[in-house]
Amino acid sequence: MGGQTIDKICDKGFPMDTLDELKSQILGEIEHATKLAVLEDVRVSALGKQGRLTLLMKELGQKTPEMRKALGAELNALKDVITQALDQRKAQLEEEVLNARLASETLDVSLPPRVMPQGKIHPLSHALDQAIHIFGQMGFVVAEGPDIEEDFYNFTALNIPLEHPARQEQDTFYLPPSAEDRQPLVLRTHTSPVQIRTMLKQKPPLRIIAPGRTYRSDYDATHTPMFHQIEGLVVDKKTHMGHLKGCLEEFFRLFFEDPALNLRFRPGYFPFTEPSAEVDALWKNGAWLELGGCGMVHPNVLRNCDIDPDEYQGFAFGMGLERITMLKYGIEDLRLFFESDLRWLNHYGFAPESRE
Repeated sequence: MGGQTIDKICDKGFPMDTLDELKSQILGEIEHATKLAVLEDVRVSALGKQGRLTLLMKELGQKTPEMRKALGAELNALKDVITQALDQRKAQLEEEVLNARLASETLDVSLPPRVMPQGKIHPLSHALDQAIHIFGQMGFVVAEGPDIEEDFYNFTALNIPLEHPARQEQDTFYLPPSAEDRQPLVLRTHTSPVQIRTMLKQKPPLRIIAPGRTYRSDYDATHTPMFHQIEGLVVDKKTHMGHLKGCLEEFFRLFFEDPALNLRFRPGYFPFTEPSAEVDALWKNGAWLELGGCGMVHPNVLRNCDIDPDEYQGFAFGMGLERITMLKYGIEDLRLFFESDLRWLNHYGFAPESRE
């Protein structure tokens, strides 16, 4: 049937032709199309509503049943060939367009920028770097742990009783339990679990700080559901409360850049330290402002970590990174740290060269 002449292609003056000749003509047009727009014109002229092949298929209704069946099979086969050729040529042209664009839009990443970067370092990042640097000079090393924590590390090992308010759902984010969980999972409420994990893995003497994100169910001008803490731990055979006091006095005076900063340690209570103390600073307005908590590591905590409290003792401390950053830079609302306001960041942020 491929070489059989049909009556006429359409009623618009097209010359008599064979299906083989029509196939060669359309495939030639496809092959010579150098632009996607030209290729689209070829598709419309062949397969559009008034296309050459479409008009031929419309004439099938005027043929005898035998001729309609034979011509229909030939026209459908031709349509498949043309469609496949169009798709292949379209893919080739799109690749050529992409390659040409990539060649014209190359960028030498080794060249220096025409404009200096406009970003600023977040005050929290700046303050954290400062704190790590100061504690590093005292011999502390950074320790890390998971944000999703087991109940044992977050509460039990820290001598926090079952009835303690911190274990209640109004204060702590509990994760939905699963069949694989051996005990409840929480978003850690402090970075103290890092201290537990360190004591279980390493033998004294220990001197670490544990900075990181923590989570509690609270939100106002001075509290957010996610915030940052820096906690420290020292465990050895000779550490005492005087070492704790000297360590924190040195840190806060360096951090706030005030050698004469007046600090006081007043009695406090924490389940994981005994004795415990709150650390306050006498601020510029004459008021005492709380900076953090501290104390000697409770013997029960040492026992829970397989450390003999008759041989070793230590001290621990903790402070909110947002709190000390707010005090240092005069930021009044804690929520502003996390609102991604570029105007605020441009005001309180730091240039990269000022980071250290």
